[in-house]
Amino acid sequence: MLHFFFSTPLEFSLIKYKNRPCLTYSIYYYVHILIIEDDKRVADLLKTGLEENGYHTMVAYDGAMGLRLFQSHSFQLVISDIILPKMDGFELCKEIRKANPHIPVLMLTALGSTDDKLDGFDAGADDYMVKPFDFRELNARIKVLLKRKAEATVSVVAPEKLTYKDLQIDTNRREVMRQGNLIRLSPKEYNLLTYMVQNAERVISRIEIAEKVWNTHFDTGTNFIDVYINYLRKKIDKDFETKLIHTKPGIGFILTDEKP
Repeated sequence: MLHFFFSTPLEFSLIKYKNRPCLTYSIYYYVHILIIEDDKRVADLLKTGLEENGYHTMVAYDGAMGLRLFQSHSFQLVISDIILPKMDGFELCKEIRKANPHIPVLMLTALGSTDDKLDGFDAGADDYMVKPFDFRELNARIKVLLKRKAEATVSVVAPEKLTYKDLQIDTNRREVMRQGNLIRLSPKEYNLLTYMVQNAERVISRIEIAEKVWNTHFDTGTNFIDVYINYLRKKIDKDFETKLIHTKPGIGFILTDEKP
């Protein structure tokens, strides 16, 4: 008799093959989520709720502990507060991004101002939720982040370099150059510019940018996207005669070397 041991949940079904019953199974890998939250009550709530939804979790109660756990275990998603002992969530997110540029990071915090959210995205967060929160919404956001990660994993490999006129993006090094000058961008600025270069000379709406560069879960009525477009203009266009980033009033934005 053979015995099989799986570290993943199995789903069995009985089918017939040539009129004989056959047992089939599908394997579903556990998703491991790292929770970094110094409020034990909130941490316990998150842990219980996530595990009831089929996730495996580990909890850290300060930023330094969270980083140690992240470095010593394998996770598919990170949920982190911002106000943490020993290392705040912004710094922690930057360190996580250095180690793994692709793991989804969701910031869950009481800090809800626009500046706080921008700082979170600049640090490398993929999504941002403000406490108090509805667990159903949190669970929905987690599913979206995991789906996006899975789609990115199986997608076609991106070219090593993207070029538009005198603007070059090295996607391996995540470096941006214009006329030979290195331009330093935050993670979200880089993602936004990359998407615009991939869609050069085509008008991109704010809704499309929200869907493709950010999750659409934050309030799209805010001026998030306009703020980041202005950030890019200062870095990409300000010191150069030819302007590349243009606004189409009431429609969106376009990357082109032609004057609108």
